[in-house]
Amino acid sequence: MSLTESAAVDVARSASLASRRLAILPNAARNEALTALHEALDRNRDYILEANAKDVEAATHAANSGNLNHSVLKRLDLARPGKYDDMLQGILSVRDLEDPVGKITLRTLLDEGLTMERVSCPIGVLLIIFEARPEVIANIAALAIKSGNAAILKGGKESLESFVAIANVVSEAIAGSSVPVSSIQLVKTRDAVSSLLAQDSLIDLVIPRGSNDLVKFVKDNTKIPVLGHADGLCSAYVHLDANPHTAVKVIVDSKTDYPAACNALETLLIHEDILGTIFPAIATALLDKGVSLRCDEASRNSLLKCLSPTQTAQVKLSTDSDYETEFLDLVLAVKTVPSAGSSTSAVEAAIAHINEHSSKHTDIILTESREMANMFMGGIDSAGVYWNASSRFADGMRYGFGTEVGISTNKIHSRGPVGLEGLTIYKYLIRGDGHVAGDYHDGVGGKKYAHTSLPL
Repeated sequence: MSLTESAAVDVARSASLASRRLAILPNAARNEALTALHEALDRNRDYILEANAKDVEAATHAANSGNLNHSVLKRLDLARPGKYDDMLQGILSVRDLEDPVGKITLRTLLDEGLTMERVSCPIGVLLIIFEARPEVIANIAALAIKSGNAAILKGGKESLESFVAIANVVSEAIAGSSVPVSSIQLVKTRDAVSSLLAQDSLIDLVIPRGSNDLVKFVKDNTKIPVLGHADGLCSAYVHLDANPHTAVKVIVDSKTDYPAACNALETLLIHEDILGTIFPAIATALLDKGVSLRCDEASRNSLLKCLSPTQTAQVKLSTDSDYETEFLDLVLAVKTVPSAGSSTSAVEAAIAHINEHSSKHTDIILTESREMANMFMGGIDSAGVYWNASSRFADGMRYGFGTEVGISTNKIHSRGPVGLEGLTIYKYLIRGDGHVAGDYHDGVGGKKYAHTSLPL
């Protein structure tokens, strides 16, 4: 990994050249580089964690003084239980996946001796801009190498010490492999971002990972296609027939397992008919975990009847903006869904609210009715829609992708957690024997296309 201050065009050009070499490397050579990468990061764990501790210390002071969001601090810490090991395992998981390059997904006989194939291939050069997530370097290095892409990475200033340490280790590991060193480059200077965003002739895809402001800045300042999401406004709707135990378990996990994650629950919709039954149990479990609730009038009034004074102190009236806020903390907005006379009408109302306020990330329904679940899952316009399952499953590792470069809420190319498949595109290969398009026409002497599907 090159720690470079070079001009953006030089960085992009060297990445483009590296991507062409990387794209034709055999899968075995790419896998060997990933094995070396895993071993190097494991061997240098103490060195990297020492660097990360410096970032965490500085970020802690900034957070305590109000100059940094506490959710950023949580994402920064590589010493959190299991986080470093998860990073290492992600590299091995990616290595052991099937080669995503060169997969034939369509074969057609156009005419005798003239065949067409659609074959997967790397996208080319990726520009990844991220904030306070040092593990992203290892994740993306692994995904890029396995998928045959070059990657240029720009990290946030909050984790510079971590980035440099990991970069040094990754650079050494790659240098001993067949993978070109400039396949993975880390850019440290902040003023390089705008220049890199202007390299649309050399960079093929931008992936921003961070705040809503970062994503909007990237989208507003480049002609390069952008893959990513801004807010993670995940919602859950609890229908009147929900299993109480399931509802409590799923809602609590969705909100409290890791509140700073983009797949954490931010809005809870409650069917009007269960405000006095299932909802108090859900609310109590959340309050016991330290969650503050911002409720509409109906849901708050139902809780005031059954909670202790200590608990009610954690229950506030919501504002309209609460239903469009990514809290990234132990705060949850709650809204009542009117019964509207039928189960179908209530589900339709929940769908309408989510589609209006959601960021199209991941949304949940809690119900025992397959009919209502299917209606919800079909009607919600989000990258992930779950039935009786935690929103925290929205993750590349948990999807079996090894790891991910991010979550996409786009509707083109790739959606949801983006792993190897999301980092490949395809091209069409035609093999002939002197065939020319002018021979195929109506009339005397014209040839006809066969357009016959062939086995893959």
